[in-house]
Amino acid sequence: MSVDSCLVITYLFHYFSLSTDNSQPTTDMVKTNFIDWGLIDYQEAWDKQEVLLKQKVDIKLAERDVPDNEKTTITNELIFCQHPHVYTLGKSGSLDNLLLDETGLQQAEATFYKINRGGDITYHGPGQLVAYPIIDLEQFFTDIHKYLRYLEEAVINTIAFYGIQGGRYEGYTGVWIDADKPSARKICAMGVRCSRWITMHGIALNVNTDLGYFKNIVPCGIDDKDVTSIAREVGHEVDFNEVSKILKHEISKQFEMELL
Repeated sequence: MSVDSCLVITYLFHYFSLSTDNSQPTTDMVKTNFIDWGLIDYQEAWDKQEVLLKQKVDIKLAERDVPDNEKTTITNELIFCQHPHVYTLGKSGSLDNLLLDETGLQQAEATFYKINRGGDITYHGPGQLVAYPIIDLEQFFTDIHKYLRYLEEAVINTIAFYGIQGGRYEGYTGVWIDADKPSARKICAMGVRCSRWITMHGIALNVNTDLGYFKNIVPCGIDDKDVTSIAREVGHEVDFNEVSKILKHEISKQFEMELL
């Protein structure tokens, strides 16, 4: 049995032990609805996120003068999904980093959107695990940089169970492999939006992703670094649902969420 297989089996034993624990969550755990949208069109997912964000922001605006102990408790959602082939360009990105014209996009069977998250251009597609936390940071902590670091840490802990040592690359967001070496490569991209401490968009972890699609862009606007996936690092495809369960647990642990 391979080392990475032993690591995953050990982790899953621990994970399922936790999932069957009948003890009550501590009172400071933040209730969060977990939703799996499966494979969903990017525009549809974006629209759904916008609806959730607007609902939460509208409540905050309507209750600005209401005493804290009388305010409505805003619901939180942690959403997992995959997308068909799509390229998205953030607010600070350059269109020059998309290397396909309209004909090229059609040939690649991919779509393209300019969107309202931070960051530059990235790719989403089947085999990539996307996580969209639509949460009220005022129920957790009001620090957007801490929020980004917590998401990164959840991914770092997830890939560690496959024997992959991830880390951060100074000056950039996301999770990297060998960040301090010429062989630095990105395994997880990140781009978020936050309005009145309500978050949307999120992270994209390459699991069994077709990395060939990244050749059609300058990923995140960085032209001298590679992109990788869990499958590429371990040398074979991995169980996508298994990775999803691990990341779900790691995010909930990092943010002290009680997932519903």
